[in-house]
Amino acid sequence: MLRQRVITALVLAGLLLGSLSVASPWPFALLTLALMAAAGWEWGRLNQAAMISALALGATVALGGAAALAAGWTRNPPASLWWWATAAWVTAGTVALRSGPAVWPQLPKAARLLMGLLALWAAWLALAHARVVGINFMISVLALVWMADICAYFGGRAWGRRKLAPAISPGKSWEGVWSGMAGVVALAAFWIWLDSRFGFDGPSLYSRLLHSLGVAGLGAALLALCGLSVVGDLVESLVKRAAGAKDSSRLLPGHGGVLDRVDALLPVLPAALALAGWSSP
Repeated sequence: MLRQRVITALVLAGLLLGSLSVASPWPFALLTLALMAAAGWEWGRLNQAAMISALALGATVALGGAAALAAGWTRNPPASLWWWATAAWVTAGTVALRSGPAVWPQLPKAARLLMGLLALWAAWLALAHARVVGINFMISVLALVWMADICAYFGGRAWGRRKLAPAISPGKSWEGVWSGMAGVVALAAFWIWLDSRFGFDGPSLYSRLLHSLGVAGLGAALLALCGLSVVGDLVESLVKRAAGAKDSSRLLPGHGGVLDRVDALLPVLPAALALAGWSSP
């Protein structure tokens, strides 16, 4: 299992780094769109869609991304799109988590499939646009989720006592959430220092938020983004528990499925761009 995880991680890292090494944002956009389309297929399967319907859902994610590329939205997306996506995540995520795994399958299948389709499309568009804004900016957004997840894991193992959502994900604790938030605050402080020392290709998310919102606003924004990463993770766990599945698929040997790797990113990517939109370029 460990060997599979390492090999898969190296292959994915090689593909992503190769796409980022090209000056044009197109290779990265197309590679990540293919991954999101695969996640669309996984979402369909987790929500009891037949194989053909699940494949059609993945194809729709890909076609929606292609349409956004053709319209130039990866460079100039509609100004209010990120706020609408964030509001939808806050509303739908809260309702889903309060309802629990038992209620999820009772929702109309078409509504469940549509929610996944829109979430994946919006997250991909946010990721592709973040690449256009700057590699430093994009990686700082991704690193926020990675740091929150890593610190939550170790903090939860060390100090976890109070369960966060035992009916959905019994391993998660409030102490883990707080550890993740502390880790992200430390990461932001370090990255802002790096931005001040090195030019990179533009400011990171953290420097942009500090410039536009101040220290207090930066702290509040980071906590909100960490909270959204937890929501994304829990929503996918809820759907998997409702479906009786351990992983979203076996597309990534040793890692499960694409959704298992991007679940926390889905709400954070558009929310990060919404918040960053307050800062000047």
